[in-house]
Amino acid sequence: MRISTLFFLTLFLVSCSDNYTPKPRGFIKVDLPAKKYNKIDIDCDFSFEKPIYSLLRKINQDCFYNLEFPAQNGVLHITYHPLEQNLLDHIEESRNLAYKHDMMADAILESVYINDQYKVYGLLYDYDGVTATSTQFYLTDSIKHFFRGALYFNTEVTDSLLPINNFLKEDIKHIIETFRWQDH
Repeated sequence: MRISTLFFLTLFLVSCSDNYTPKPRGFIKVDLPAKKYNKIDIDCDFSFEKPIYSLLRKINQDCFYNLEFPAQNGVLHITYHPLEQNLLDHIEESRNLAYKHDMMADAILESVYINDQYKVYGLLYDYDGVTATSTQFYLTDSIKHFFRGALYFNTEVTDSLLPINNFLKEDIKHIIETFRWQDH
């Protein structure tokens, strides 16, 4: 009896230690499609290559579209405006819409885009942290055209969306890089 008590007491003292190692955070495995793009065919003053796993749906206004990502539960809201000596108004409105999310964002990174060959100039807003949007941007030729996009998810944005968010941000960058005005 004395040996079994001594054995259990020794086992108890050895098992109690401060060497706790936390397990890394786990994420849900997400199967993302292969990157492949097609040029859009619409009656507007612009074109770009969209991912084949997205759907371009026209809204009831001229050249307003939603580029939907059904499997990723996201949508890129697209608006186009012909300029009428009001470039600064559109830029300021885009900036205001982008910075509506600065209260929730950990950071908003701005990246300038310049493509002199095709007269495409713009600004990309990339958000870090839990915000309603993950990416917004605008493109213009500074004279006739203004194009804006904002990526939103149809669910609450959490850390578990990070792989999908990064996946779609690559698509947004591809859209910007393949963007062309019809008259240039």
